[in-house]
Amino acid sequence: MTTSDEFTAISEPQRQAMRADLEEQLHRREVQLRDLRAAVDGGNDDTARLALLADVAATERAVAELCKALERIEEGNYGRCADCTAVIPFGRLKIRPMARYCIACQRRHEAR
Repeated sequence: MTTSDEFTAISEPQRQAMRADLEEQLHRREVQLRDLRAAVDGGNDDTARLALLADVAATERAVAELCKALERIEEGNYGRCADCTAVIPFGRLKIRPMARYCIACQRRHEAR
């Protein structure tokens, strides 16, 4: 990838590849969530159960993020910052496919 690729908008083939990757990640997370919920119901000791519940919550958040990213693809605003509407560089999306913000806006959100 060249430096200029890092700052260009996502192309349709890239968008389709990202969709496939997001769908694959969603499937894996849904399987993980099912397995975690089964383990919670399996009657572990309190300490293990609390750890499993924390894992369930984290996995539920990941599933929700993946679903939102797929919705953005369907709506046609995937790859655009939710705050300033700037293009999110493809390089950032490759690293963080669920990114909702450009780097500048992400920094502002993290500083809050």
